[in-house]
Amino acid sequence: MRNIVVLDAPSNLGLRPPAPGTVPGCYKLAGALREQRIVRRLGALEGGVVVPPRYDRGDWQEGDGVFNAAAIASYTRRLADRIENHVRAGDLPVVLGGDCSIQLGASLALRRIGRFGLAAVDGSADFRHPGNSERIGAAGGEELALATGRGQEDLTNLEGLKPYLRDEDIRLFGIRDYDTERDELAALKIPVVTVGELREWGAEGVARAALQSLEHPHLSGFWVHLDADCLDPSVMPAVDSPDPDGLLPAELLALLRPLVRSPRCAGLNVTIYDPDLDPEGVAGAVLADVVVGAFGEA
Repeated sequence: MRNIVVLDAPSNLGLRPPAPGTVPGCYKLAGALREQRIVRRLGALEGGVVVPPRYDRGDWQEGDGVFNAAAIASYTRRLADRIENHVRAGDLPVVLGGDCSIQLGASLALRRIGRFGLAAVDGSADFRHPGNSERIGAAGGEELALATGRGQEDLTNLEGLKPYLRDEDIRLFGIRDYDTERDELAALKIPVVTVGELREWGAEGVARAALQSLEHPHLSGFWVHLDADCLDPSVMPAVDSPDPDGLLPAELLALLRPLVRSPRCAGLNVTIYDPDLDPEGVAGAVLADVVVGAFGEA
């Protein structure tokens, strides 16, 4: 049995301000899930926190590339150091974000070790890059593109390890059926299963089918990325983009369980939930229940 280690990565560097003069509240995600006793319920060890730089876009303007890029690059290296140490020690890190740009820390860490895959459960593909959009800026909506080498060099080629992920080693689950990036992903042969397809085929069956490739000998393992916006706004309104027609908690749980319980799973990160948008903590409780339930507690 591996030790589960809970590590906080409370970075909001990859999101646009929700309103002028404010900062994204997803940096409070880790604290909110800890209030739900997630560490004790997981039977986890304490991994501490990787403190992010200050959120400050300075004089950034549209067209300047990714904002907070230098800070994200620095933070990615430091987070990667911590994740790498845990994975090499045989632990299973559960990283509480944060916005989706923290996934770059996991991808860089695992790229240092070997060739790993990614099972991304996300309401959107986060595949915006200069080849398909002029609105580059928020790394939290671009992290999958950056991890596969699409975008500016100061984020895609840290330590000369570009790309951190190969297209063929990625599996995407839970994007909306109307997602506009589906055609590009299909052309790149990145497997995608939408919400509608998950319901048609069965979430657990989809996960077990994906494991047949993610557990292949050519991979040293795989990471699981969980973005809370994969859930439907009826149960998870506390995200920056609460798009309709998402997964329900039981569906997400059925998908996650086989993935995180695989001996080849290297770790999990949780992102985007914003406690500022959930003053009673109801959505946070749902998210904590799903994460804990995936590892074992009913």
